[in-house]
Amino acid sequence: MTVIAVPFHLDEHLPDLQLPLAPGRTLAPDLPPGTPWERMAVLYEEVADAVAAEVRAGRVPVVVSGDCTTSLGVVAGLQRAGRDPHVVWFDGHADVQTPETTSSGYLGGFPVRQLVGGSDRTAPDRLGLRPVPEEHVVLVDVRDQDPPEVEYLARSAIRQVAVEEVGGVLPPGPWYLHVDVDVTNPDDLPGLLIPAPGGPSLAAVTEAVRAVVAAGGVAAVGIACTYRTGGGAHRQLAGLAAELSAAQ
Repeated sequence: MTVIAVPFHLDEHLPDLQLPLAPGRTLAPDLPPGTPWERMAVLYEEVADAVAAEVRAGRVPVVVSGDCTTSLGVVAGLQRAGRDPHVVWFDGHADVQTPETTSSGYLGGFPVRQLVGGSDRTAPDRLGLRPVPEEHVVLVDVRDQDPPEVEYLARSAIRQVAVEEVGGVLPPGPWYLHVDVDVTNPDDLPGLLIPAPGGPSLAAVTEAVRAVVAAGGVAAVGIACTYRTGGGAHRQLAGLAAELSAAQ
C-alpha cells in the first residue's frame, strides 16, 4: 500500500490540505494556463502514471485529494496497468452531472458520469480513459441528487445501495474503491464543503468500508477530503483511513 497525496481541489493547489493519512508521495505539479479541465488533465496524467507504476509493482495505491475528480486519473492508471476495475463509490452526491444539466457549474459533480463515458470529455480523452460500463458501478448511499441526476440514474445500469447493503452486492474484482468523506452524516463530520443531510454515521461508513476491503479485490483507493482545513476532520477520519489503507 502506498499513499499518494494530490493536494488540490479541482485545479486549485491546496498546500495546507490536512490529510487523514501521511503520504509516501505528493503530486503537486505547476499547472499550465488553460481551462480547469485542461489543467486537471495535466495533473491527472501524473496521477495515472503514479497509480500505474504502483499497481505494476504489486502495490495498492491510496490516492488522497481534495475532491472526486482525481478518480479520473486513478482509473486511467489502473487501466494502463492492465486492470479494468469495477467502481464502488461512497458519496453523499451522485456526481453524474454534465455541462448541460448542472445548475451550479461545479465540476466536482461530474466524475461518475465521466467515468462511464459521458459529460465533459476533455480530461478523460487526454488520459486515454476507457469508459467503465454502467453495470460495473455501484453508488453507495448517494442521497443528494438534482432532478436530471435522478432521471439519468433511473434509466442507467448504475446500481444504488445503502451503506449497510454494499457488502452483499459487490461486483467482481478488481475494484476502484472511492470514498468521498461527505457520504458521512454531517453531524458526525462538521466542516464539509457540501454536506448532504442525513446519511450514515461515520462508524457505519467505516464498518462498510471494512467489509469491502476484507472481501479482497481492491486494486486502488481514492479518498476525497471534501472538508475545510482547520476543523479537525482529518483527525476524526483516522479510523476510516486506517480501514482504507488496509487494502492490499
